Amino acid sequence: MPEYPTALGASSLDKITLLGQDLAADVMGEVGFGELAFWLATQRRPTPGETRVFEAVLAALADHGFTPTAITTRLTYLSAPDSVQGALAAGLLGGGSRFLGVTEDCGRFLHDALSTARGGPPTDEAGWDELALASVRSARAEGGVIPGLGHHVHKEGDPRTPRLFHIAAEEELVGPHLSLFAAIGRIHPQVLGRTLPLNGAGVCGAALADLGLPLELLRAFALLARTAGLIGQLAEEIRNPVANDIFLSVDLNNRAVPPHPADGGEASASG
Repeated sequence: MPEYPTALGASSLDKITLLGQDLAADVMGEVGFGELAFWLATQRRPTPGETRVFEAVLAALADHGFTPTAITTRLTYLSAPDSVQGALAAGLLGGGSRFLGVTEDCGRFLHDALSTARGGPPTDEAGWDELALASVRSARAEGGVIPGLGHHVHKEGDPRTPRLFHIAAEEELVGPHLSLFAAIGRIHPQVLGRTLPLNGAGVCGAALADLGLPLELLRAFALLARTAGLIGQLAEEIRNPVANDIFLSVDLNNRAVPPHPADGGEASASG
């Protein structure tokens, strides 16, 4: 018979192992969920400091109110209250380039910029500013955006950003990604001509990258955090429903207009 090796969960008649530990004796009641999620992804147990930074990221991304992901979850539950999994999945599917995906985009942007640094990461603030300036100018020359810059609400500063920098500094876990992100915050007005806040999703991506977590999973961690928030949205929807009002506000206020053919050109009929 073929074998399928795994270092994750495995079961026998009287025992379950997880990450080489006895699940019942060594994990349950002994390991927090955030610590376990980190451990599962990296297959190494995080230090207390790494756990604190990681869980701070999860808290920062859990819930932001009536975002599209939350509204979608509530509306899906309204339509199919027998399918909680469908409501959660619908909300999570909305995690893309505008919401939640910025965490991954920022981590990748910083990683790519760091790969261009000759001789390794800079050793002083001037060096970080120089690298940041080059990366921002290059992105703008290519017509791209700088992930992690700007916020539609927190235009004077995202409160999550300095807090996460502070926690990472307390745990001595400010690495090259956070250092470069901070430098981008200092120099981007020279290129953009205006000052934008470093947003929470971006700083979370930088922090996760500094923890050594795979870039391919950065969005997955944002979705892990948002799952908890969407469960909260569902719980509140059950207690104090608003989805039907959201639905009716659109349905009762629609306005019929003539059809508009796509991309110029008159619609043609055949038959």
